[in-house]
Amino acid sequence: MDSKKFEANLHLVIPQLVHIIVERYGYSEIDATRALYESKLYETLEQEDTKLWQLSPLTLFNMFDEEKKTGKITYPEG
Repeated sequence: MDSKKFEANLHLVIPQLVHIIVERYGYSEIDATRALYESKLYETLEQEDTKLWQLSPLTLFNMFDEEKKTGKITYPEG
């Protein structure tokens, strides 16, 4: 996938994921965005070859939540 399409897809997923974090954790949008950007999940998500950007925002939230609670991420089989 060319980098512009990848970035466009990533930019569609991130706001939805931040919204779920705000709802579930009660964070402000700024704090939710910061928590996401500082996560290992985001580090992996921004790598196109991992294909995580293809997952639903809810699935990504569940991975984020697991990382916050356990320090680990379980990646879906693919």
